[in-house]
Amino acid sequence: MNFKEYLNELKTHTPYDFSDYSDNSIHRRIQKILKDQDLTLEQLYEKTKVDKQFVEHLVEEITVNTTEFFRDPNIWITLFKKLYPSLKRKGTINIWHVGCSSGQEIYSNLIMLNELGLAGRVNVLATDINQKMVKTSKDGSYRYKFNIPYLEAFNKALSKNPIENVSKIDWEKYFNIDLEDDFMEVKSFLRDIPTIQKHDLVKEPVPAMHKFDVIFCRNVLIYFNTTLQSKIFQLFYDNLNNSGQLILGNHEGITGFFKTKFVKNGPAYTKNKVFHFKY
Repeated sequence: MNFKEYLNELKTHTPYDFSDYSDNSIHRRIQKILKDQDLTLEQLYEKTKVDKQFVEHLVEEITVNTTEFFRDPNIWITLFKKLYPSLKRKGTINIWHVGCSSGQEIYSNLIMLNELGLAGRVNVLATDINQKMVKTSKDGSYRYKFNIPYLEAFNKALSKNPIENVSKIDWEKYFNIDLEDDFMEVKSFLRDIPTIQKHDLVKEPVPAMHKFDVIFCRNVLIYFNTTLQSKIFQLFYDNLNNSGQLILGNHEGITGFFKTKFVKNGPAYTKNKVFHFKY
């Protein structure tokens, strides 16, 4: 049995389908699992068939969960200077965070929305295939010492390029901080805003009854092959409002047919040419 055969069997015996993930990425992760668990691929297959709890652990190991507060600070500032002002005319702003991981992106976005006076007008959906990450996102609890450098880096970038006269964020406004226990928790008024749930982007329908104004899908598509990427781009296109914005990661982009369906504007891709902002 090779790893592709194993993925096909995984698809058959579990709810999960990783068969269209990037070969290099999925192969590396399966090899690590085999080493960590001291299993052969055949033994992994047999365990997969009978142990549902192990399957969930397997999904946690396969999926990538690297994130941070205000990842790539200048991109966030650009988005909030150019993207969100165009949405102020809307009564309600619908946002979807795809592959939300442990939640720092969700709360980074909500902090800035609150600074711009828009937090009370947003519907936020955040989803991830990894149940452990969904729980972490809902809890909104993080290590202080690990995360504070990212918050400081954002404030440094913001001080050089203020947003609507906002040049520094008071983090105690948004976090309960315990220095002794190395603990920071997102305050409840922010945690209460998003709907955060488990969702398989590859196999399940979008868990929302409305279309979105903004979809964040940063550093997710790089783990998919081109066939699956096209499927997901179509999903995003169908679930964005006209002039809706798709935000991808630094090393991701839209290629092929879908280049005609989106207009690239800095870090954002605008659906169609009905409306787009310029930097």
